[in-house]
Order: sequence, then C-alpha cells, then structure tokens
Amino acid sequence: MSASMPDELKAFRSLWWLFLLFGLLTLAAGIIVLVWPSISLQAIAVIVGIFLLIDGVFELIASIAGKGEQGRGLVALLGVISIIAGLILIKKPFGALTAFVVVIGIWFVISGVIRFVGAFSEAENRGTNIAVGLLDVAAGIIVLVWPHVGLATLAIIIGIVLIVRGIAFTAAGWQIRKLPPDGAALA
Repeated sequence: MSASMPDELKAFRSLWWLFLLFGLLTLAAGIIVLVWPSISLQAIAVIVGIFLLIDGVFELIASIAGKGEQGRGLVALLGVISIIAGLILIKKPFGALTAFVVVIGIWFVISGVIRFVGAFSEAENRGTNIAVGLLDVAAGIIVLVWPHVGLATLAIIIGIVLIVRGIAFTAAGWQIRKLPPDGAALA
C-alpha cells in the first residue's frame, strides 16, 4: 500500500542540499583547523562562532519541524544556546585561551548531553545522535579538565569534532536526497 508523502516531508526533502552544504563546510573547517593549528585564537574563535551560529539556526528549524514535545524542546534549547555562544565568539573573540576553552568546553558538554538525551525520544538516527552526543561530551570534558591546553591541542580536538560532524551532516544530506520523491516507499 502506497502512502503519499506529507507536504512537510516533501519540503524537508527538497532541502537536502543545505545539509550537504553545511556538512561540507563543517568538514572543510575541521580540515583547515587541523592543517593550520597555529592560526590565531581570534580566527579559530570566529570560525567556531560561525559554526555555532549556523548550527543553532539548524537546531531551531529542526525543533519547529520535529516530532515529540520533549525532543523539540531540547533541540530548541540547544539551538538557542548555540546561537548565543556563536554570537559571543563572533562579536568578541577572546584574547585569552582559557576563556575560549571554557566557552567551547561548556558548549560541547551541553550540546552532547542534549543530543544524547534527545536521541532516546526519537528512533530515527538514534545511533548517530548518541554517538555525536557522546563525542561532544567527551570533547567538552577533555577541554574543561585541561583548560590550559595549548592552542594546537585545542585546534586538533575542535578539528576532529568538526570533521566527524561534517561527515555526519554530509551523510544526512545524501540520505535525505535519497528519499523517494512521491513517498512511495514510505508505506
């Protein structure tokens, strides 16, 4: 039995390229940070700030389009936190490595916990969301435990996390693109 695809899902499917583009940009940012770890703290702060701002917008969109009140609330909270952190890093890139490390570490922990908890409210992509959540929490704890870490080490941690996230978003974009245009396989 064939069911037609709801209009919301058709609209979501048509945006596959945004996920792919965001994934490729995130992947590129991660590679740049790994290849040139000695770039200035201000440049890293602005790059991460832009990433957090874009990620926050995506999270807010996902909270509006998502299912389940608990999951939507957590995703919206993550979106707001990401946008605020992104704007702070863009507007006032920190001159002190410790302050930057603490902001990034806190964001990673909060982001990871919210993603991890939110993964259990929805079966779709549960494994990916759990893995990304655990990766974010681990990165945040490492960064917070050693706040005086060198810029190169911080760049490596951020670069690895950005690369993993970039791969995940790119894969999601391709998966969304593969959805059937008429919903025939959704029955």
